[in-house]
Amino acid sequence: MNITQKKTTFGLIIGTRNIFNTQLAAIEREKLLNPLKKLGFDYVIPSACATKAGAIETRADAGICAELFKANRDAIYGIIVVLPNFGDELGIFQTLETANLDVPVLVQACNDEADKVDVKR
Repeated sequence: MNITQKKTTFGLIIGTRNIFNTQLAAIEREKLLNPLKKLGFDYVIPSACATKAGAIETRADAGICAELFKANRDAIYGIIVVLPNFGDELGIFQTLETANLDVPVLVQACNDEADKVDVKR
């Protein structure tokens, strides 16, 4: 008997804020995607070119991500939100509200080095 098991799929939101270095969002995005792949999880995330660094900040970004999540509603088990640079909570909230998936949400903030907290780092 061949039984195939469905992979767990997460919706991923990388938050960013326009006054901070967007490269931080791009770096944290890759730091998240690689381990998920290695652990055998699937994920749904806007492409890196769909928004600035593939991150969510604006209402337009929220709409792009929410539509992607809605299109994959049946696959998404939960949402992981990563905030590498004080991400804009309104864009993230709008994504979650518009997608209306009714799944668990994990919010993860990245470590800061106190001497490197400025708009560039």
